[in-house]
Amino acid sequence: MPPPPAKSTAQQTSLFDDALNPAPAAPLAESHEPRPAVSAGGYSAKDIEVLEGLEPVRTRPGMYIGGTDERALHHLFAEVLDNSMDEAVAGHARVISVRLDADGMLTVTDDGRGIPVDPHPKHPGKSALEVIMTVLHSGGKFSGKAYETSGGLHGVGVSVVNALSERVEVTAWKDGFEWRQAFTRGKPIGGIEKLGATRKHGTAIAFTPDPVIFGENVAFKPARLYRMARSKAYLFGGVEIRWSCDPSRIHDQTPAEATFRFPNGLADFLAERIKDIETVTPEPFAGRWSRPGETGKVEWAIAWTPAGFGEADGFMQSYCNTVPTPEGGTHEAGLRAALTRGLKAYAELTGEKRGGLITADDVLAQAGALVSVFVANPEFQGQTKERLSSSDAQRLVETALRDPFDHWLTAQPKIASALLEFVVERAEERLKRRRDKEVARASATRKLRLPGKLADCSAGAIDGAEIFLVEGDSAGGSAKQARDRKTQAILPLRGKILNVASATLDKLGQNKELSDLMLALGVQGGSKFKEEELRYERVVIMTDADVDGAHIASLLITFFYRTMPEMIRSGRLYLALPPLYRLSHGGKSMYARDDAHRNELLETEFKGKKPEISRFKGLGEMMPAQLKETTMDPSKRTLARVTLPRSEEQVETLVEDLMGRKPESRFRFIQENAEFAVADLDV
Repeated sequence: MPPPPAKSTAQQTSLFDDALNPAPAAPLAESHEPRPAVSAGGYSAKDIEVLEGLEPVRTRPGMYIGGTDERALHHLFAEVLDNSMDEAVAGHARVISVRLDADGMLTVTDDGRGIPVDPHPKHPGKSALEVIMTVLHSGGKFSGKAYETSGGLHGVGVSVVNALSERVEVTAWKDGFEWRQAFTRGKPIGGIEKLGATRKHGTAIAFTPDPVIFGENVAFKPARLYRMARSKAYLFGGVEIRWSCDPSRIHDQTPAEATFRFPNGLADFLAERIKDIETVTPEPFAGRWSRPGETGKVEWAIAWTPAGFGEADGFMQSYCNTVPTPEGGTHEAGLRAALTRGLKAYAELTGEKRGGLITADDVLAQAGALVSVFVANPEFQGQTKERLSSSDAQRLVETALRDPFDHWLTAQPKIASALLEFVVERAEERLKRRRDKEVARASATRKLRLPGKLADCSAGAIDGAEIFLVEGDSAGGSAKQARDRKTQAILPLRGKILNVASATLDKLGQNKELSDLMLALGVQGGSKFKEEELRYERVVIMTDADVDGAHIASLLITFFYRTMPEMIRSGRLYLALPPLYRLSHGGKSMYARDDAHRNELLETEFKGKKPEISRFKGLGEMMPAQLKETTMDPSKRTLARVTLPRSEEQVETLVEDLMGRKPESRFRFIQENAEFAVADLDV
């Protein structure tokens, strides 16, 4: 492998990532159940289905809107409203109307340019309107010519709404005429109709969700639609949104009619959110930023309160091109970084030495923060756009907030000092909680009966402490010599542990290896697991860099997932990445993590030379200095963090298929993913 990096890095890896590695399929070897017979016939070209038009959306709606529940239903409204907001942000629409009728039909109308109705050049016999409504990945937002920024870049939003609606009626006021076309479940009902002449311009989309998809009892909630419409109005001060709802559908305090227009944008939004709440500063830190001739724009509003915000100490809401991003992303990271650096710089300027204690969590622990960005070609994670991943957004927000925040602090020293003192107090409280936890851990350690094979670390604090789970006494001996005794503990395990996914509870309770492991960690499994009792900040699985090692790692990951998934969710479980080869020539030595990496080094670092290549049979064969240099030294190593995908159901299905009691599931998985496997032959 190339020389290790100067700093420790943690790669994010998921249980899904490991699924395509051949190693997890190894449990087949330990099963004694007969494999199912494989039929040579019964599967041919006629069995391959090709879904046409919008059928993929109706077949798998979860891929496009995240499910078929109430949240997904209201996502349809968000997609249509986003299109109208894009017209407003682009400067072509001023008023947007949202109306919910007695029969449940929802209509969104804007006074923008109107959906194009002229014939589409690549779809003979179809208007542009019909193409937009019936063809995935069609729209005017890809090239950037029609919209400088937009929230609907995937080109699937309104066509997905059409696919999942029982009926859709689209009206376009365009080119001096009114045009209309109706659809049902994604298919047009006749062609586009040219109605009377008009001086209006804009678009109206009326739709009724399909009960076949969402169920008979799932319907739009007026209160939720009202809040969504109002939130959009806060995000762009140049738009007016008019809300109306048939009174028969309202069963709470939601008004039947309302008009939203907020010239001060997020500042108005925050003022509404924090009214009657005591704040640290008289006025929030709010502003807007843009550069002439550039597309990037940022708006923000932040307030701090000692009392908290209702049930939460603080909150952060972020948006990109008026689209909510509930899972945050790079724009939120930029806000956190800018505020933290600004307060630290002000502390240094005023001689407040405690400013060095401040972290981003301290700055935003009891803050209400809103941030909205407008960027060209944003990158989201998933079609539902819940997390922004554009790296440019972080730099944009940091640049936008840096100077305004510095000026805001220096222009009002009393207010700035009060805010700094408030944040420093949060930092000191955090450090006190950590010290209390360290004392509790030290006391617990003295009382614990630790397993005899455990070589514990000497540190009394949890922070920075880590335990390495290694296979076998031989590897354990090398690891003990290579470790930092202050912060690194070593627990050797005997070969392959019990597969908890296929074992009974009795076997689990009687297994000594797993009992020793739980004892060393200081926790209990299942409902009795308490993260605060964990004796280490990180748990690192360190196995040989071969198939057997990957199998042992899979068994351990399965154990932690089944007995203490909270530890994985909190990011405490890691995989060490030891090398498989050492290449030496002259005075130059390098390590390769696998065959592909070895071949790469031969072609680059050792091109035209014949280096000596040694293959490590296991960690026990590595010299302690080599193990430390490549795998255990925090300043040089690379760790892979084990994470869980968002869907718990998918994770459970994967674990059951690969590690459960049915070998036929593993056999089927191997057949379906054989093309991804790489042979590991030790000749």
